[in-house]
Amino acid sequence: MITSDSTISQPPDGLTRRDDRAHTDAAVEEWTFSWWSSDASTAGFAMYRLFGRRRAWYCWGLSRVGQPFVQVVESDLSVRRDPMIAKAEAFWAEFTCESPFEQWTLGNEMHAVALSDPSDALGRAYGDTVPMASDLEWYATERAIAVPCGYAQTGVIVGDIETERGVVTVPEMRSVRTHRWTTDGDLPSLFDGGAVAHLGRRVAFRFDDDSRLDLVLTPDGWSTRR
Repeated sequence: MITSDSTISQPPDGLTRRDDRAHTDAAVEEWTFSWWSSDASTAGFAMYRLFGRRRAWYCWGLSRVGQPFVQVVESDLSVRRDPMIAKAEAFWAEFTCESPFEQWTLGNEMHAVALSDPSDALGRAYGDTVPMASDLEWYATERAIAVPCGYAQTGVIVGDIETERGVVTVPEMRSVRTHRWTTDGDLPSLFDGGAVAHLGRRVAFRFDDDSRLDLVLTPDGWSTRR
């Protein structure tokens, strides 16, 4: 457990601990969490994006060796009084800042789609509808660093993911989270360049406006495909 006086919990220069929470004046605000095992057999990605206080996007994906790619996409969520809680029919997700720049909790309960080929997620995403839920804890291991419009922070993630095939235990895995926001316009792409070589894990999402996110796992985390 990280102590409150640890330098790890110090925000990047120019920011305060309050900046780890939602910004009421943001036109667009986004949180991402990614995690992967050392042998690349299991990897996951979650994103939550607020468009002011009008609507929100959410995506969540789990890639495992020998198992279907399981993904959720909700791109027409109404924003609640607590903007970090997202609810829709048969859908609940919550991102909780337990301690700024130190600890977060990620929870969800919903129906997902299991796909034999992740590339199907970029089309109509026809697959098997499966129930799933997760309870994950994120802990910082390094101080956050500035990135355009926000910051990124390395840590570890642990917890359980319940699937129709049983509980997937997530032991302590390397994880990177990001938090970005802007008061005007849109956010730049989080993923620059593109990976030529990768480790075989892939997550892909398609949103209602036809925008797409297609990522492959590298030793340093998720990257776009070149």
